[in-house]
Amino acid sequence: MSPDTFACRNCNADIKLEALIKNLKVCPECDAHFPMSAQERLDLLVDSDSFEETDVNLYSIDALEFPEYPDKLERDITKTGLRSEMLSGTAEIGGYSVAIAIGDVGFIGGTCGAVIGEKVTRCIEYAGKNNLPLVIVSVSGGMRMQEGTLALMQMAKTAAACAEYAKNGGFYISVVTDPTFGGATASYTSLGDVIVAEPGARVGFAGPLAVASLQEELPENFQKAESLVAHGFIDHIVHRTGMRQLLIDLLSFVN
Repeated sequence: MSPDTFACRNCNADIKLEALIKNLKVCPECDAHFPMSAQERLDLLVDSDSFEETDVNLYSIDALEFPEYPDKLERDITKTGLRSEMLSGTAEIGGYSVAIAIGDVGFIGGTCGAVIGEKVTRCIEYAGKNNLPLVIVSVSGGMRMQEGTLALMQMAKTAAACAEYAKNGGFYISVVTDPTFGGATASYTSLGDVIVAEPGARVGFAGPLAVASLQEELPENFQKAESLVAHGFIDHIVHRTGMRQLLIDLLSFVN
């Protein structure tokens, strides 16, 4: 197989990278949605040249002196061009002003540490103070083990910010992408007024391998968006090509 071609993880079809990128990283054969970078999602969702980034200088540090953590941070800063695992700021979507935060799975698996918690909280608080709708695009490999309790604290912190925002009448759209696991699911991701997901997105607290280790029989589509929407955890499944228009339609109700 050439370097410009790879096998789809879902249907095993050989896909040219150029065709995949042109198709918004959706398999043209089986419609499987592949991960996008935070910048790619930003370009897909918001109006051109409308994004103003905030908290650019927030970045993770090795507070616990965890082995190899600094090297992994430097590796992914270089790989993604980001200083942290999340973009946050303000933008317009269909002419509607929003506060927005978007995770990047390419930065240490999108795992949630102190920086994501702080960026999400600041984004929510800014939305509240300025009467803006809030859009958070979640992707997460769980809480970041290299930051220990500092990472776990972000669950309560972001959930409290969401509760305050909701109490004051804010409108929060949570967009769930593949994969979204751990504390992100157990906090801000699940607290939207409307929760939408891409097709096939895996969402849960413990991952399927952890559950399988308990020798439990897993239902069909375990932790997939299709199962979660049937059980009321997610409101709607939206193809990537329709996500921007759905956001515009939802925002029109509160403007």
